Amino acid sequence: MTEGKTRINLRALRTEAGLSLSKAAELTGVSKAMLGQIERGESSPTIATLWKLAKGFRLPLTAFLDGDATAARVQFPGSIDVEPVFPFDPALRCETFLVRLTPGQEHCSDAHDTGVTEDIYVTQGPLEILADGVWLRLETGSALRIVADQPHGYRDPDGQGAAFLNTLHYPALGPQITT
Repeated sequence: MTEGKTRINLRALRTEAGLSLSKAAELTGVSKAMLGQIERGESSPTIATLWKLAKGFRLPLTAFLDGDATAARVQFPGSIDVEPVFPFDPALRCETFLVRLTPGQEHCSDAHDTGVTEDIYVTQGPLEILADGVWLRLETGSALRIVADQPHGYRDPDGQGAAFLNTLHYPALGPQITT
């Protein structure tokens, strides 16, 4: 899943929230068995699983990365490559990632929490963004803000690989955020 030894600090976050594995499974939609495997380091979660955890715990994605989040490049087999640039900032209520797509890759995301938006700045393109049910083409140096509380996606239309900065804005995360 990762370069280096990035680990998901799920146990610490769950314990801090005072949640049993059963309650965490209920909140996130991730099975109790999978949560236990992730906590013990026996399984590496997919990006979809990490987003379920983030949504269930009402935390930003970078809260689930151990140590210095800016040093952790996370590669998800068969999915996107995500490198935190700026970890979650509670004052600004956002976090920024450098996302890389392999040649010809497409990634579709489920809806985030209500009110979440994404700012996308293409660093290597072209890139196509699925927003409001329509694919929009962006060239290198172009930017777009999308509503991310609905299904959305990213794809490399020309088979050359693509990369973009993705800032997620969380207006309604829970007050327990301390990262």
